[in-house]
Amino acid sequence: MEFNIKAEQLQPQNNSSLLIVCTANSKHNNPVAGTLLSQLQQQPKDFIATHMVEQNHIQALAVACLEQEDYASIQKLASTAANWAKEQTQISVDLNSLPEVLAQQWVQAFTIAVGEAVYCFDMFKKDSNPVSLKHIYYYTVHAVSEYLNKGEAVIYGMNICKDLGNAPGNLCTPAYLASFASKTATDVGAHARIMAKADIQEMGMNALLAVAQGSSAGAYLIELQYHGAPDAEDKPVVLVGKGITFDSGGISLKPGAAMDEMKFDMCGAAAVIGTFAAAAKLKLPLNLIAIIPTCENMPSGNATKPGDIVKAMNGLNIEILNTDAEGRLILCDALTYAERFQPKTVIDVATLTGACIIALGHVAQGVLGNDQSVIDQLLHAAASINDKTWQLPLFDEYKEQLKSNFADLQNIGGRPAGTITAAAFLSCFTKSYPWAHLDIAGTAWHSGNNKGATGRPVPLLLEYLIQQS
Repeated sequence: MEFNIKAEQLQPQNNSSLLIVCTANSKHNNPVAGTLLSQLQQQPKDFIATHMVEQNHIQALAVACLEQEDYASIQKLASTAANWAKEQTQISVDLNSLPEVLAQQWVQAFTIAVGEAVYCFDMFKKDSNPVSLKHIYYYTVHAVSEYLNKGEAVIYGMNICKDLGNAPGNLCTPAYLASFASKTATDVGAHARIMAKADIQEMGMNALLAVAQGSSAGAYLIELQYHGAPDAEDKPVVLVGKGITFDSGGISLKPGAAMDEMKFDMCGAAAVIGTFAAAAKLKLPLNLIAIIPTCENMPSGNATKPGDIVKAMNGLNIEILNTDAEGRLILCDALTYAERFQPKTVIDVATLTGACIIALGHVAQGVLGNDQSVIDQLLHAAASINDKTWQLPLFDEYKEQLKSNFADLQNIGGRPAGTITAAAFLSCFTKSYPWAHLDIAGTAWHSGNNKGATGRPVPLLLEYLIQQS
């Protein structure tokens, strides 16, 4: 799909389907648009569509009326308009009645909404229905190119995240994830380093290897580097993504119902890869590192058993009481690895706890960390792009639940405050830098008839990086 900006007035003889975006006070030369706007003002609606005859052909026409100017409202209306737009072949979007700020926000929101509306994962279907929408032209005299570029970058990153998340576990293996990440980094002018078992073993990443040892698929540590800052020595932002390509629970086996959805347990890694690629594509003026530990969590005669003790990369001994609390085990070694980059900030992203779904449902992702300024920046970015995020506390008292009789700490803290104790576990490996943790267990994918990866929190992460650059 191709987006273009036309810094001119939309001509009446235009043969595209027309979308006119306006406010309640807008005036239009197009009499049909004026009639539709009057109808909207008489009803509790903000979008209306019809067809009209224009120069001997039928033309689709829609009017979207911005009644509120906050980004969440604009995004909601853009989503409604995008569902209409995806049925068209070519659309001209008239923004000339909008003030500059609203035009900029609409271009960003509608670009993202159209990208989401037309997304389809059909690579395994014999019959597919390609989307007919090919071209979108924005007509405006305002400077909106930056917002179009940002919207396209968000969709680029989200589509990477969705494609990886939706891929089945027999395709998206740890080796595939590593290969895909490497190729993607190369495509956007960045660098990749892929470390396999021997490298991981040499570095003492025994927590990662403990999770991987029940599967024949192996373990990898993916490192991606993008250097966009004017000063190559600027401290980087480091993104760490949980890459469990399938999570059976290991010896602590999960129930069979909906276990197929455990292919989505690498959505943290997918979001990090997508965000990294989008940031590099935008050529953001910052230094960025992505670290992705990846493996499967499977039961076998070689699998880690409840009660086993392993030494993590930072020297702490961990008693593994539940092998289904594996995400924190692969992340703790990756977070220790992040120290070598002397990071400005580290943000990890993980489908970590079912408890986060109990706390926040499928609306907001949880954020916790050891630096309030980083959390505040993430929350501000989340509000700016309407990628809903909520802070949970991380008081020292929660670490009491992680005390072990036999090791330095145990990998679970019981049922109370499960999301918080998981973050408290990770905090034991992040003492040397500012850190925030995003638990996306409730937001990374949809279940049911709309089953599929959501692409979140790519919008939040990319917005955060833009605001940091």
